[in-house]
Amino acid sequence: MTILDRFRLDGQVAVVTGAGRGIGAASALALAEAGADVVISARTGEQLKETARQIEAAGRQAHVVVADLNEVDEVRGLATAAKEAFGRLDVVVNNVGGTMPRGYLETSVGFLERAFHFNVSTAHALSTAAVPIMLEHGGGSIVNIASVVGKVAGRGYLAYGTAKGALIHYTELAAEDLAPRVRINAIAVGSIATSALDIVMNDDAMRTGIENATPLRRLGSTDDIAAAVIYLASPAGGYVTGAVLDVHGGLQQPNMQLPIPDL
Repeated sequence: MTILDRFRLDGQVAVVTGAGRGIGAASALALAEAGADVVISARTGEQLKETARQIEAAGRQAHVVVADLNEVDEVRGLATAAKEAFGRLDVVVNNVGGTMPRGYLETSVGFLERAFHFNVSTAHALSTAAVPIMLEHGGGSIVNIASVVGKVAGRGYLAYGTAKGALIHYTELAAEDLAPRVRINAIAVGSIATSALDIVMNDDAMRTGIENATPLRRLGSTDDIAAAVIYLASPAGGYVTGAVLDVHGGLQQPNMQLPIPDL
């Protein structure tokens, strides 16, 4: 086996949430290019069709599940869908998540709880449903898409950063519970050029400011994250669990300072 062979996932089956666009779609396609069949899910069927087309163009099978992934029963059902469609499940990418910025006094208890639910509870629901199926074929790998804001502090990110920080520590704790047969890791994502940053992409001054505040002087691409997903999901990362892989261009603080004044 060559070193590049260790990045292959031939014969394996993956589930990717939020796979209609952005990081989720890029990760699903990368998994297919590495040899996996992929269950893809999101709320928008048309976007999933395009992701499925690309997976099939790469020579693998795609199984589309249109679902509201904020509902734990629906996200939990993706594990069963993988077993029914392909007979096994080896890789889970918990990509769905996100929370809008909000000032401290505008962050209600409900807003904070919803952020935790969407970013952590959904990942737990899918992972706990997936693990028993993974164990049927010896084990598997879970990759949680977290954020650099789960590690560094900036105004306006209280709910989002708290939730992603919780997802990071969840990963570290779950690694103890799931070892040695199931590995679980997280990626601390930085500013990635996706539709979520349309306001940045369409404003040259704002984009330049963010790039200049990033040590590597650019926004990340979805392929930057997809490559990290492949490493963590494949035998290449076979001795890695409970890790947080920083893919954020070197940030030690948020590169998008929100205009939130002192109280």
